[in-house]
Amino acid sequence: MANIEENVSKLIGDEKIDMIAATSVLQIRASEIRQSQINWQSYLQSQMITQRDHDFIVNLDQRGQKDLPDRNPEGCADVFLNLVAHISKDNTIQYVLVLIDDILSEDKSRVKIFRNARHGNVWQPFLSLLNRQDEFVQHMSSRIIAKLACWHPQLMEKSDLHHYLSWLKDELKMNNNDYIQSVARCLQMMLRVDEYRFAFLSVDGISTLLSILASRVNFQVQYQLVFCLWVLTFNPLLAEKMNKFNAIPILADILSDSVKEKVTRIVLAVFRNLIEKPEDQQVAKEHCIAMVQCKVLKQLSILEQKRSDDEDIMNDVDFLNERLQASVQDLSSFDQYATEVKSGRLEWSPVHKSAKFWRENAARLNERGQELLRTLVHLLEKSRDPVVLAVACYDVGEYVRHYPRGKHIIEQLGGKQRVMYLLSHEDPNVRYEALLAVQKLMVHNWEYLGKQLEKEQIDKQSGGTAVGAKA
Repeated sequence: MANIEENVSKLIGDEKIDMIAATSVLQIRASEIRQSQINWQSYLQSQMITQRDHDFIVNLDQRGQKDLPDRNPEGCADVFLNLVAHISKDNTIQYVLVLIDDILSEDKSRVKIFRNARHGNVWQPFLSLLNRQDEFVQHMSSRIIAKLACWHPQLMEKSDLHHYLSWLKDELKMNNNDYIQSVARCLQMMLRVDEYRFAFLSVDGISTLLSILASRVNFQVQYQLVFCLWVLTFNPLLAEKMNKFNAIPILADILSDSVKEKVTRIVLAVFRNLIEKPEDQQVAKEHCIAMVQCKVLKQLSILEQKRSDDEDIMNDVDFLNERLQASVQDLSSFDQYATEVKSGRLEWSPVHKSAKFWRENAARLNERGQELLRTLVHLLEKSRDPVVLAVACYDVGEYVRHYPRGKHIIEQLGGKQRVMYLLSHEDPNVRYEALLAVQKLMVHNWEYLGKQLEKEQIDKQSGGTAVGAKA
């Protein structure tokens, strides 16, 4: 934990994680709510609060006794948890939550006041508020839960943790959520605790982070969500799993488009962790290859030329350059091909058109339960990129051409049907490669087909010569 704390401090200086953007919607609204005046006397007269509750809150709120929580911690916890549980009016609950958050922000150690409360389950009152209609109430409650969960040595109970992380994940996915920065900030805090990271994985949190990053979000949210990935990758097992969620291609795109130095810095920090943290060196090597495939070396070259004043950026650029260059030198043509296919970013790289490659490696596409073939067929079905579709058609055809049982295997995987469907694709290159692949799937005698294609080529050339002579 000390290691990550040191890295976090280096990365963001002295700013507290939960206070990065003081102008977030939550903070602006909280500033407005602090100006409110609550008539606690009316609550006492209507017997909605006790005399003890009334005296405590008035002394704290209106008489300026700011040290009251330290002098009477048990009373503080009882009063606030009672208010949260029993007051229904939105503006009063908003005010109470801001008071609690201020008490915690003034001194982190005050979380023990609430965590050691005699009230029973300290989480339940705040978790219940996540279901309120008022968005400020929801998100200020969430902020308080994150502080209580992260600033105390005793961890949040599993069922409550699962409930809370599921809520955060769902809030991330919500369209046009004004409080998304606050949601991301809570996750930045939670995921610094190693024991909470696998719980986040179990609620499908990592794939949610990456699906949001793959869409267009503003740079502040982008930074916060990549920060979440960064702290997750301090766990070696999660660093090993990360690219199963397609993290490297998505982060490579962000790096390529980044105009903010802090976004560049955090993406490079994730890439470094993906190489340094896995205990399985084969996984680290695969991560290097995936970065090469996603053109990260090109971005590193651009960053090298710019020579940022940020020491962390340049250290990471140098580290990544060295490791990626070394991985390129160790790379066989099949490794290059496999990485390209797994990345889903097929292009007309030399390996596809190499007859020697297909002669030597066609059979290897059957390895690991035909993983690469299944990926090709999946791309034929799901990709919208004409280049990817054209190259995938070509590769299917070459596999069938060079592997004796290839036709049967491709048919079993549904590849033949997908290729035939692409015969009517709007892009002429896709149609052409699909047609060639279908021919290869249909023809059995390759020597005969080769001679026929050669003959057609000669006829075509001689026809062109004859026309030229007539002219």
